[in-house]
Amino acid sequence: MKTQEELDKSYIRAKEKVRHIKVFYVHLVGYIIVVLLLLYNLYIIDENNEYADFFTWFNSIIILAWTVFIFLHGRFALKGKQFFKKTWEERKLKAYMDKQEKKWE
Repeated sequence: MKTQEELDKSYIRAKEKVRHIKVFYVHLVGYIIVVLLLLYNLYIIDENNEYADFFTWFNSIIILAWTVFIFLHGRFALKGKQFFKKTWEERKLKAYMDKQEKKWE
């Protein structure tokens, strides 16, 4: 049986983990919005503009750097989580089989 202090520590660790995941998802949404805007900016840059090369380079560097940072942030926030674990596959198979079984009834 765990003591109250151990339960409190577990709760605090779980709460911190959830906070890290929440911050990652907010960061991911911001990343997607900004990258879409930068890609649009790259699309509309006039090649005759004297600063076109600079803006193309600058936008590309921002996209590349932020992609690396979002990847690292995701690895930190979601460490220990696998997206397609065996249990997930089994749940989906069972759900699909149940759905098919109901269809035949």
